[in-house]
Amino acid sequence: MGNQKKVQQNTILDIAEALKLSPATISRALNDHPHVKHKTKSDVLKMAAQLGYRRNNMASGLRSNKTRTIGLIVPRISMFFHAEVITTIQNGLHKYGYNLIICQSNDSLEMEKELAEILLSSRVDALIAACTLSTTDFSHFDQLLQNGTPVVFYDRVPLNEQKAIIIKGDDFRGGYIATSHLAETGCKRIAHISGPLTSNLYQDRSAGFLKAMEQHKLSINEDWIFHQELTHTNAWEAMRKIFEGRVVPDGLFTDNDTSAIAALEFAREKGINVPGDLKIIGYSNDPRTSIITPAITTIEQFPDEVGKKIVEMLMDLLKNNGNIIGEKTTSITIPVQLIRRMTT
Repeated sequence: MGNQKKVQQNTILDIAEALKLSPATISRALNDHPHVKHKTKSDVLKMAAQLGYRRNNMASGLRSNKTRTIGLIVPRISMFFHAEVITTIQNGLHKYGYNLIICQSNDSLEMEKELAEILLSSRVDALIAACTLSTTDFSHFDQLLQNGTPVVFYDRVPLNEQKAIIIKGDDFRGGYIATSHLAETGCKRIAHISGPLTSNLYQDRSAGFLKAMEQHKLSINEDWIFHQELTHTNAWEAMRKIFEGRVVPDGLFTDNDTSAIAALEFAREKGINVPGDLKIIGYSNDPRTSIITPAITTIEQFPDEVGKKIVEMLMDLLKNNGNIIGEKTTSITIPVQLIRRMTT
């Protein structure tokens, strides 16, 4: 390794010398300036390739105050919903000539704060954020906004935040149609495994659950309602508590599909017939719900539509130098849909 010759980085000056043109002309040609002739552009690009010239995007970004990069903070890349949204965003931004820097907070508020600062220092042109479950103070994003860097929140978003740009699913309706579906299929005693109420997601899905229970005149058993991190282990433990009593539910709505899968596995181990004795509905339409037996009824969130709307909003913002047109808060809600399968 130590004896290898270092590769020389050729510059615009080298291309200018080879073609007997001014460095300014070379720069304009590389930037596809309309005043440069097509033949000159072609000659410059050929010589750049021949000399192994590599454009320094960071230096160009510092000069223009634009880096053509967008920052993205997500709780966990492994989550199905976020993985789908990220793919759509990256593909969409690429068409507009932007690159995406993807960061994972691991659902840690401290990590989220650190990442927001790092992306500000990296001079991203905009930031997209799905926040942690414990984020209730969003002031660590203020520095970006004060710097003129647009911030778009999606999925897990600020509550009652001024000047926020928000794109989220219709979680209230999701909770409402899930619970109504259980009631309409004959369930009288419905349990609910939800997430922490610090998050807008679980506030809205829980509100939808309660509204449907009220409308269908069903009594609520507080011992069957859980607000916790929605892991497989936590869902299993919740099921154990629910089914240790003499009276047990005949319906279960979980606020994510991981919990629904855990509930189904618990029922199978304990000999509880699904959907005969217990009907189960999850949330998110994770691909696992369609291949497990029996396939799980769930709520489709349309992550592709969320990603497209984020890109559309970002391009509008960047075109208007980060200014929100109209009201102080811009909030877009993506519809959800019930996907009925064999567990109901």
